[in-house]
Amino acid sequence: MTGEDRYTVVSADCHAGADLLDYKPYLESRYHDAFDAWAATYVNPYEDLLADTADRNWNSDRRLADLEADGIVAEVVFPNTIPPFFPSAALMAPAPTRAEFEQRWAGLRAHNRWLADFCAQAPGRRAGVAQILLNDVDEAVKEIRRTKEAGLTGGVLLPGAPPGSGVPELYADVYDPIWAVCEELDVPVNHHGGSASPPLGEEPAARAVFMVETTWFSHRALWHLIFGGAFRRHPGLKLVLTEQGSGWIPGVLEMLDYYHGRLVNAAAKAATAESKFGAGLAESMGKGPSEVWRDNCFVGASFMRPHEVPLRDRIGLDKIMWGADYPHDEGTTPYSREGLRIAYAGLPRQEVAAMVGGNAARVYGFDLPFLDTLAAEHGPLVDEIATPLPEIPPRATSPAFARGGSVRVW
Repeated sequence: MTGEDRYTVVSADCHAGADLLDYKPYLESRYHDAFDAWAATYVNPYEDLLADTADRNWNSDRRLADLEADGIVAEVVFPNTIPPFFPSAALMAPAPTRAEFEQRWAGLRAHNRWLADFCAQAPGRRAGVAQILLNDVDEAVKEIRRTKEAGLTGGVLLPGAPPGSGVPELYADVYDPIWAVCEELDVPVNHHGGSASPPLGEEPAARAVFMVETTWFSHRALWHLIFGGAFRRHPGLKLVLTEQGSGWIPGVLEMLDYYHGRLVNAAAKAATAESKFGAGLAESMGKGPSEVWRDNCFVGASFMRPHEVPLRDRIGLDKIMWGADYPHDEGTTPYSREGLRIAYAGLPRQEVAAMVGGNAARVYGFDLPFLDTLAAEHGPLVDEIATPLPEIPPRATSPAFARGGSVRVW
């Protein structure tokens, strides 16, 4: 929050990436011929990346102007465009086979190099999230170190490990070196919605089932890391769950606490049919699920919806980070002020300030006093956000404005 009249807004969920051919200079030269052959026949599957607005992903000046006009002065930058050798955007692409790994890993490293340069075009205003693959943990650790040194402050994007992916589940201790380096470097592990679903096909029913299930598959990272003991072994580890809703969190934590208590108690009793399920769990986990959430976890609550806001105390006011999801159609731009009003009108000023910027600044290491100076010109007025939204903008496409939004997702 800045001065007496404006909020400092940090979007904890934005997306960017290079245009397809612009990745080539960031690839190691030994992959250039293979890249030329791949790019010559590649057909982009996403209409929004072919439209005249696609350059919002890589045009730094346009992007800054769009976000400032929307009241946003800083952003956490997740990937969006197609990296080299991928069939689709990395968030949605299936885990690579052994044969695909080398080229796709080179493609993600090229994206990370491009992203470091992109963030450097707006110093202090972009926290870039580095991409890794889970096929080679040692290589992932090296890349996390390299990208932090290169200026990417958004931490690491944890890929999903859906059933059939061919990589170990996220609770596996094989990933311990990744948790260790993120704790050491004090960068968050981010898990973004849509990145953990198994392939379902293209039938109408499959697409509907994907919409229903995709957030649940993303939520799995939470209980995998909790029950896997990652936070006991690495108490400084930070996990951020982004663009997968927030209203589900209190109920899921209650469920996880229930199973934790039930299994630990069963393991302490004489041999029963259930005791084997809790064997060793107390020792491997340490704290219970709600304690882990309190100490280690955050939510990138993109375009937080009105029905989620009354749960903010149960989620944790210091956990919630609002996001615009720029430049996606489901994002709030250019109606982010209206999105903030529909969610936060009438709330105490300090609570709003934390959720729209203060928490994200703390988690991702933004210099809040510096951002305050920008917000003094571009931030939304406190009085404006305090005023209930009388009418939904007719051209708004974000679920933030969806009617009938009382459904709690998972």
